[in-house]
Amino acid sequence: MSSWNNARVWTLAVVLTMTGTALLAAGAPATSATSRTPATSAASGALQWGLASYYGPGFHGEATASGEIFNMYEMVAAHRSLPLGSVVRVTNLKNSRRVTLRVIDRGPYGRNYRKGTIIDVSKGAAHRLGFIRDGLVPVRVEVLKLPRADRGRP
Repeated sequence: MSSWNNARVWTLAVVLTMTGTALLAAGAPATSATSRTPATSAASGALQWGLASYYGPGFHGEATASGEIFNMYEMVAAHRSLPLGSVVRVTNLKNSRRVTLRVIDRGPYGRNYRKGTIIDVSKGAAHRLGFIRDGLVPVRVEVLKLPRADRGRP
């Protein structure tokens, strides 16, 4: 990808991040770019743009919000509002690599969230997406599948 295209991608990511931050600061709910409905209402096919970070060694072997034990080599992610068990496709906007991940945890939080991070992916997913060295990259998150509402009921 040329440096001009890289600059365009970063500019888009910054604008989208700043817009989302301004809306949240004003008390407006975050919206998906396609449906203009709150992102927390998560419909299959909903899209979000922002930054991705990864988590791994410090959480490897620990219980997640879903109760599942986190394995940093699996294709899993943490998202603040999507239902646990959702399946998403994450596309790295710098290199067009993409992976399909299952949401098993809550996050991101802390410094990266304040920078505009919308999803934490496992270290294995970050490796496939090609951003281990970068740490943060602009991404598109597409909801592919939501968990069944009656899951776990007889």
